[in-house]
Amino acid sequence: MKLRCISCKRRGETEATTVSEWFFRPRKNESFYKIYEYAFPDVDIAYGNFENRIKWHGSKKTDDIQEATIILQNVSFGDAGTYRCFFNRTFYYRSGEFIFFTQVNKTIELSVVATENRKLASIIGEIMMYFLNVVLTLWLFAEMLYCYKKIAAAGEEAIQENASDYLAITSESKENCTGVQVED
Repeated sequence: MKLRCISCKRRGETEATTVSEWFFRPRKNESFYKIYEYAFPDVDIAYGNFENRIKWHGSKKTDDIQEATIILQNVSFGDAGTYRCFFNRTFYYRSGEFIFFTQVNKTIELSVVATENRKLASIIGEIMMYFLNVVLTLWLFAEMLYCYKKIAAAGEEAIQENASDYLAITSESKENCTGVQVED
């Protein structure tokens, strides 16, 4: 299961470092507990029963994390609940002369079901996609036949016109050449 968390800073030229933290609150619980922490280059820690089940899928090879997406593997009913992603970002202005700290958080609700639950809109969308695919393919085929017939008909007319042009030139050249003598 991919849990996506994105927080982009507004000014790209400002240097920053970011630490990303993930917290989890199971259903019918009141408190959150930390399940994951990431900071480039050396902090990549999963906690508790999430150890060996979380894979980092966010920004790579940068101190300023813009995306803190994680992949939760082997999802079970116990993973249902509320997830919170925190961006703890420190900005450095004028080469560290001014430092500003900010925290942004995103909340994700995760429900786990025993079987895949397709919604009616999903099913209708898939049917419409296949229907449109067939209709547009048939329309394209009909359009190609129409164009082919039109080109073929224009080609026959062009051959007939060219033949009459050649005949007309031949008869004109005979009439114009009656008084001309050919030298040997």
